[in-house]
Amino acid sequence: MIAAAPLSLKALESNEADLALFAYDDAVLTGVKALPNPVKAALNAKLKDEGFKGGAKEVARVELDVFGRTRRVFVAGLGKKKGADSEAFRRAAGTLLGAVRAKRAALAVLCSENVLAVAEGLALASYKYEEYKKGDTDTLQALNLVFSDAASKSSVEKACAQAALRAEAVFLARDLVNRAPSDKTPNSLAQLAESFKGSGVSVEVIGPKKAAELGMGAFLGVARGSAQPPAMVHLVYKPKAATKKRVALVGKGITFDSGGLSLKPAASMEDMKCDMAGAASVLAVFKIIARLKPAVEVHGIVAAAYNMPGPDAYKPGDVLKAMNGKTIEVWNTDAEGRLVLADALCLAVKQEPEAIVDMATLTGAVVVALGSKVAGIMGNDRRLIAQVSAAGARADEPCCELPLVEDYKENIKGNIAELLNISKVRGEAGAIIGGLFLQEFVGDVPWAHLDIAGTAFSGSDWASYSPKGATGAPVRTLIEWLESL
Repeated sequence: MIAAAPLSLKALESNEADLALFAYDDAVLTGVKALPNPVKAALNAKLKDEGFKGGAKEVARVELDVFGRTRRVFVAGLGKKKGADSEAFRRAAGTLLGAVRAKRAALAVLCSENVLAVAEGLALASYKYEEYKKGDTDTLQALNLVFSDAASKSSVEKACAQAALRAEAVFLARDLVNRAPSDKTPNSLAQLAESFKGSGVSVEVIGPKKAAELGMGAFLGVARGSAQPPAMVHLVYKPKAATKKRVALVGKGITFDSGGLSLKPAASMEDMKCDMAGAASVLAVFKIIARLKPAVEVHGIVAAAYNMPGPDAYKPGDVLKAMNGKTIEVWNTDAEGRLVLADALCLAVKQEPEAIVDMATLTGAVVVALGSKVAGIMGNDRRLIAQVSAAGARADEPCCELPLVEDYKENIKGNIAELLNISKVRGEAGAIIGGLFLQEFVGDVPWAHLDIAGTAFSGSDWASYSPKGATGAPVRTLIEWLESL
């Protein structure tokens, strides 16, 4: 990770770092209060000569005498000022890092607006997935955010620290999702979780025998086709100060989804290593939670399994019994995520939390409805949905509420069991049907479900700070929510 560190203006004057700053449309500079007026005028003149307009994704480079020496000055465009928000700064920062990382050794960024977004954009854009092959070597070794006075020092220091912590969590989620499915067995996720023990975090790994004793028939049913045993992982963070507040994060962890006996087409399997992005998000939060220090007890539950068409694979027509006693008639083994989540949610309810938030790459239908930039959110509690949605808005990871339509429950009533795992009405309201199914396993506990099938993985560069592959969404949303409690 290339993380920004705070640097005083005085210290900048004595080093040789290149400079960077931002500009709105029509090259209207921002964050340049520290620059002397003659330097601003010279910079504006050079940008005009370069034809720089300040548009999004635009970066200009000029040479300028500033702070006692001739320096290269990079200016990243923000687009139109009207309506510009933190995401505009995050993306511009990501574009800036992409322009300099392979060329310049040291960069000092002048910024007085949306400092956290800038620090996040710089850090997040530095991500590379290099587990199986190495990328180009970065030239950039020193990256700083400049503060000009004591008043801005603390905000810059805080922004740099927050951005580095968040990026660390996002990078773990991206690494886990990008990893080859052969190298992320359910047991490997459990081992990773166990490495978080200490500093207020405890971990219990529930293997097949204990899961059977607990009545996790839905979870175990999905795993039957794989030679690799499943693992239900229960992490607990307790803050040092006593608290009665308790919440749960639940993640779907299908480490590869073949569709089971309801086999997916070959092309649809190509990215199914990403089907554990919900679990990756939970694990990512728990990697940093002791340093995040939320003032609430947090339970993390990861339901990890392969969905494979092995000799003992569960079949269409099978009936599974979940931990809360509800019976489920299987019509399609490719609707497996809701089955492992059923038992994970039951386990979460047993912890008596004030709120449960689950996240899962659950349905292709949510991608049809909302595309690749917006997650679907559903739930049984208006306040919780509003809280999580607001956290997503602050993180610039938007979500859109879909209604849990009561009439649609008729479509998942089983013929020989209480529930069906897919709708009787095909091709209609698939994301909502998934949410209605999950609702059967949360009882009266306030609950919100994030369907991240569109947002967790991208076939192309998702944003300037998120390259092709895993995005790390919704890790920053979860962090924002926990920090708000």
